[in-house]
Amino acid sequence: MIYNFSISSFYSFLTTCLFILANSTAQAQIQKDQIEIVRDSFGVPHIFAPTDAGVAYGLAWATAEDDFETIQMQLLPIKGLAGQVLGKQGAFFDVAVHIINPKAQVEANYDKDLSPSFKTILESYTQAINTYAALHPKEVLHKDLFPAQAQDIIQAYVVGMALLSSADKPLMQILGNKVSEVGYNETRGSNAFAVNSNKTSDGNTYIAINSHQPLEGLNSWYEAHLCSEEGWNIVGANFVGGVSIFHGTNEYLSWAHTVNHPDFVDIFQLEMHPSKKGLYKYDNEWIPLEPNPIKAKIKLLGFIPFGIKQKIYTSKFGTTFQTKEGTFAIRMTANHSIKTAEQWYRMNKATSYTSFREALDMQGITCTNIVYADGQDTIFYISNGLLPKRHPDYDWKKVVPGISSDVLWDSFYPIDSLPQVLNPSGGYVFNCNHSPFLSADSTSNPVEANIPVTMGYQGKDILTNRGERFAELIGQYDRINYDEFKALRADRSYSKPMDSAPRLEVLFNLDPKQYPHLASSIQLLSAWNRSFDENSMEAPIVILVLNHLFSNGISTPDLYSGSKLTESKLITALEFAEKHLDKHFGSKQVPLQAFQIHSRDQVYLPFAGGPDVMAAVYSRIQKNGTVRPIAGDSYIQMVQWTAEGPIIESINAYGASNVKGNAHHTDQMELFTNQAFKPMSLDKEKVYQAAERIYNPK
Repeated sequence: MIYNFSISSFYSFLTTCLFILANSTAQAQIQKDQIEIVRDSFGVPHIFAPTDAGVAYGLAWATAEDDFETIQMQLLPIKGLAGQVLGKQGAFFDVAVHIINPKAQVEANYDKDLSPSFKTILESYTQAINTYAALHPKEVLHKDLFPAQAQDIIQAYVVGMALLSSADKPLMQILGNKVSEVGYNETRGSNAFAVNSNKTSDGNTYIAINSHQPLEGLNSWYEAHLCSEEGWNIVGANFVGGVSIFHGTNEYLSWAHTVNHPDFVDIFQLEMHPSKKGLYKYDNEWIPLEPNPIKAKIKLLGFIPFGIKQKIYTSKFGTTFQTKEGTFAIRMTANHSIKTAEQWYRMNKATSYTSFREALDMQGITCTNIVYADGQDTIFYISNGLLPKRHPDYDWKKVVPGISSDVLWDSFYPIDSLPQVLNPSGGYVFNCNHSPFLSADSTSNPVEANIPVTMGYQGKDILTNRGERFAELIGQYDRINYDEFKALRADRSYSKPMDSAPRLEVLFNLDPKQYPHLASSIQLLSAWNRSFDENSMEAPIVILVLNHLFSNGISTPDLYSGSKLTESKLITALEFAEKHLDKHFGSKQVPLQAFQIHSRDQVYLPFAGGPDVMAAVYSRIQKNGTVRPIAGDSYIQMVQWTAEGPIIESINAYGASNVKGNAHHTDQMELFTNQAFKPMSLDKEKVYQAAERIYNPK
């Protein structure tokens, strides 16, 4: 929703003038008439400019045209304004950013940790956002948000890394007085896999870039093609507000990310002085906590902000809270580097495995798996992360006593120490958010015993259905062709039996005689082929069962062990599913194509797929009883590396524009639901020949 602040003509004029004065030097450096935004038939922006800085300006401008609101959503909590725009939910983001404290890292390290050339790119990108804001004041969510600074962009990257590494989970547990629950592993979606000439029938190398992210809003994908005369030429996607591509394909190589789950966040319990308030024990001394308060302003009535003060402190271990359960400090790796944005930019411009690996050595991207493939038949997997060297005598899966310098980590393992596989003999690498020790053929997997336990990596028992299915399917081929490779990515089935998360095997083996009132559904599930295809009558039941379980205290980690998936809970969930289908459809047997609907504006399309199948779909129940996909398959890129270079296909969930009424707001939906793709090209001449529109940014 865009908030209308009724800005007067005078205020608009004044804002524009102030902006021009503040950015006059930067304005002179960018020759906007040499930057061209070329929109293809699907509205995807291809940005061409002589310099990388010019491309960054064009990317920011095109992104603002397509989704200025989400750019602002990234910046609001950085400036402590989310609560004033979004209310209580926004205030939580303001507090979270205060706790992550990216500002301190950026202020301390911006000048020394980022190269001058990359700072120029940041400044150019920020200049474009500020120009757009000045020229479109009615779209601005808060009058104090602009002008933005390059440092604000870097702070947003730090926060993004913290959230991708699940730093928000222990934070919420501390504030909710549930510290005893800290330490679980959680899975989030995404698939990535690559095969080389050891496995392909044509001798080419293939890669599937198949993330499972929200379909809309923050952390949804924005596709673009960036091309300069300084060697930047890449097609892929980023999260709105990114200054480069986050994963995709350039002229030499491709890579994909999936979320990984080693130990990126630690909780320390401080020992407080028995009688003197505010003192904690550290190396046999009593040291005072430093106040670090925040007053989050919340917009409640009209535009009058209401402040809520949150008591926060700082100790040697990090941001510290006094709770009913004790005094706890949170320490995370994500806010120990500000190089994320520049590392992604260097990966964009890598020309070989060697230069790509040099970019990884920056360790600015502090989490996520990486699957890589290139035109030289190289495939590679790494469970990437910035992981601290922790004291081996403590159980870092639990809360650690914060009483001495022994546990206060400040150094990190180099990239070479992390689980990884380069050119395995079996010819494939993969990750579907499962254990890194199951990332290739059985003879080539990383050796778990070689990785320090304190890194907190998931063991081989942590396996998703997607990981299990990939291993099953790839194992059927001695050699695989490209069509088979694409079909593998599009698989919609659960393994049988299910030896992985979600552990629903009990559900498929219930006794109908014991539960006669559910006999028809039990018999249906027992005979199910485990496929979430469009005609499946079983798929809606399973989707509703999982929805009910999640709504009643079953967490994603519970789906790994299955220990909480008792028969009684499954029966209750099955009863819910039957009642729901009866109420809204008048039948207990409803085909998936009538139940799961991909929708936006006035477009409604049946959508096959389900939770944790390869072609994953995660849906939310709607008022009319159907479910609407909100996450899962989102931006997908499929690439064949041939002797002539990469052949690239891609698709996104809705379209290139997030502006309602725009022709490209929904135009990829039909292809998306049919698991079809559109061709993409790195060839400048081909892009111009097929252009729908060519123009300069302002």
